[in-house]
Amino acid sequence: MNDPKITIKETKLLSDNWYILNKVTFDYQKQDNSIITQQREVYDRGNGAAILLYNSANKTVILTRQFRIPTYLNGNKNGMMIEVCAGLLDQDEPEQCIIRETEEETGYRISKVKKVMETYMSPGAITEILYLFVGEYDSNMKVSEGGGLEHEQENIEVLEVTYNEAYAMIESGEITDAKTIMLLQYAKINLGF
Repeated sequence: MNDPKITIKETKLLSDNWYILNKVTFDYQKQDNSIITQQREVYDRGNGAAILLYNSANKTVILTRQFRIPTYLNGNKNGMMIEVCAGLLDQDEPEQCIIRETEEETGYRISKVKKVMETYMSPGAITEILYLFVGEYDSNMKVSEGGGLEHEQENIEVLEVTYNEAYAMIESGEITDAKTIMLLQYAKINLGF
């Protein structure tokens, strides 16, 4: 199978209120060499990083709980989501981003992380690449209560639960966030939980 030939014809800015929403018109050459013109709305919010913090000795993980308006608008009755710590890259590398976000959101100061994968979470509409990490923590690394940054209007609850409790939350429907499910499954397969 050959890669398609793509020609961008026009990019029209629809909104730059929160992030950037463009309408992109492009020619797409199909396998039979015919060319079709398509239009798609593409949301560019930058790239991000996420981490599953785990404690091998205690078999615990650190998760966050916060309100997410898009989920509330699409059936999540209270809008609250249980997730791994995550954030957007701010002109820094994924590793530096997730170390910074970990301290801001969870209150744990970590220095060592392991990248386990890169993924496009919604490739039909969003440009974001999400870099997924794991990192070990212990109680000595706790330097603050976490909860996020006031000026970013973050209101994050920090949860420490056993790995088994976290994994059971997938089946019960308490955890429906894709990055969190992926990292918990990674831990089950690769970290011996």
